[in-house]
Amino acid sequence: MLSSKVSPTAARFGRDPVTSCGRLPTFVGGALFEFLFELACSKLDWSSVSPSFHELGVPARLVARLNQRGIASPFPIQEATIPDALAGRDVCGQAPTGSGKTIAFAIAVVSAATDSAPRRPRALVLVPTRELASQVRDEIALLAGDRGKRTIAVYGGTAYGATRRALDRGVDIVVACPGRLEDLLAQRALNLGDVRTVVIDEADRMADMGFLPAVRRLMDQTSSERQVLLFSATFGREVESIITRYLRDPVRHAVHADDSSVGEVAHIFWQAERSDRVLLTARLVTQHGRALVFCRTRRGADRVARQLGQSGISAMAIHGDRTQAQRERALTAFAHGRAHALVATDVAARGIHVDDLPCVVHFDPPTDATDYLHRSGRTGRAGKTGTVVSLVTNEHHSTVRGMQRALGLTQGLDVPDGPSTATITGALSVDRGTVGRGRRFEQATPSKRERSKERTAVSGRSTKRAKSARGSALGRRQGRVQQGASSTLAPSPHQ
Repeated sequence: MLSSKVSPTAARFGRDPVTSCGRLPTFVGGALFEFLFELACSKLDWSSVSPSFHELGVPARLVARLNQRGIASPFPIQEATIPDALAGRDVCGQAPTGSGKTIAFAIAVVSAATDSAPRRPRALVLVPTRELASQVRDEIALLAGDRGKRTIAVYGGTAYGATRRALDRGVDIVVACPGRLEDLLAQRALNLGDVRTVVIDEADRMADMGFLPAVRRLMDQTSSERQVLLFSATFGREVESIITRYLRDPVRHAVHADDSSVGEVAHIFWQAERSDRVLLTARLVTQHGRALVFCRTRRGADRVARQLGQSGISAMAIHGDRTQAQRERALTAFAHGRAHALVATDVAARGIHVDDLPCVVHFDPPTDATDYLHRSGRTGRAGKTGTVVSLVTNEHHSTVRGMQRALGLTQGLDVPDGPSTATITGALSVDRGTVGRGRRFEQATPSKRERSKERTAVSGRSTKRAKSARGSALGRRQGRVQQGASSTLAPSPHQ
């Protein structure tokens, strides 16, 4: 007769293999079967098996909603941070964009924030951009299962009236950009005294955009018993100052490039004439089906979107001069395939998430490695592959070489139809100065002689442009002098 004692195997798998296998062969006794099963299990490498959300302590109702969306296994940053967050610990999570950290903190926020009084939310999520605020709100609403009735997003470009009415009814979670939230606090539309859970998302981007003073003022208004979850791709001096001041004995978790949540991305740098960039961008959009295109200025984004349209590519621009309704329409059109190119400025680099985005184009290369990292992080997310192409004109050669060096990418430039010297990577890291799973191909670093020729050519073109400009200016001045003389000598028709 079999013992009623629960075996270690039953504890591990939630059932006993002996009693759940039904009828056993007559030549194998129950005790012998269990011994063999335990022996087989002991030989397996269980450290390589990811736990389920249920095993991480996620409430059953939230696990069910994740499963409904096809999310069955946690990504590394989720596996690392969720248990500590649910236990009430302060957490610092370092992970690249696209690693799944939104779900990590959303689970903790939804689990803790309930039964809020009117105008007194229980949880606050601070983000740097409007687009990110909207997307985080949508993610939390899906997880909460209430269609967003108890969660609102607060950011510029939206009407105050609707936000105030929602706060008057009572919301549990506020996802906010710091500036608009401070405006509402000044109007006494809400009070942060009951906030027990604070999330600071994209903290390094907050620092880049100058939001940290506002973040400090907002944190000072929350409950002294708050739990703080801070997530960032990089940790600089300003971010560390926030951690020192507001997080109590935080648990730190870092997820780097060798994790399966980050797909492989090909980083390609094309040498391009300024006049050829629109044609090359159109070619990339056609090749990949859709692409996110980054420009340096708002006016440039509008111009490139218009020129792509003239080339037969459905394109829309998104930047700070567009109204919130225009930005949301552009993002929705791009996400649903009605627009094949979304042309954006850096303000959107961290606020845009589109599933399975195949390509990012740097129409204007970024000026430093951190901006490159955040722009390029829109592709290769959630284990997918992606391509990042930078169109490099002569005046940007030295800047791009420094950026390649800082990120550990193969230095040098390709021609669009020539052999590729791309670096295939996982996630990039500016701080570490390395490439995670990088595979280097042929080296493309120009020699001293090639660099000398390049400088001479650039200097020659600059001299020609300067002479042409001086000649044009002289011609215009002579034309005005002649025109003035003619108008002086000719009689007026009214005389």
